[in-house]
Amino acid sequence: MAKKSPKFVPADSNALCEKFINYIMERGKKSVARRIFNDAMKIIKERKGGKVDPKEIFTKAVVNVTPTIEVRPKRVGGAVYQVPCEVTPRRQNALSLRWLLGAARDRSGKPMAERLADEILEASEGQGVAMKKKEEVHRMAEANRAFAHFARY
Repeated sequence: MAKKSPKFVPADSNALCEKFINYIMERGKKSVARRIFNDAMKIIKERKGGKVDPKEIFTKAVVNVTPTIEVRPKRVGGAVYQVPCEVTPRRQNALSLRWLLGAARDRSGKPMAERLADEILEASEGQGVAMKKKEEVHRMAEANRAFAHFARY
């Protein structure tokens, strides 16, 4: 049986960046996704004056967008309640990456790398569409706190 070659991972990358590149990827075109992400990192570096590491800004944006609590539908006695539940770390990561990318894709009028850079910069400062999404999810959980006792069933 032939031995598989190790997967190519650039030296200046980390697991979070690679995961995000996989989220960006469409139709299996990873090189295109990697180019979009790297161009966005270059744009971020230029806008910040080249002093800061753009990967740190990206990590900060992901941490800012990460939700801690969400609502899940729970059926009790014929009625469906929106029950607030804690989010597992794996799902937190998936949601934050999905929201960042979705917010960037919803913008219009610029190339994808610029839209992505704009959204990452805004999220790192606690603003933007992805942050609004997180705040909306937290507001829903807070509004439905009365149904929290259904979570244990």
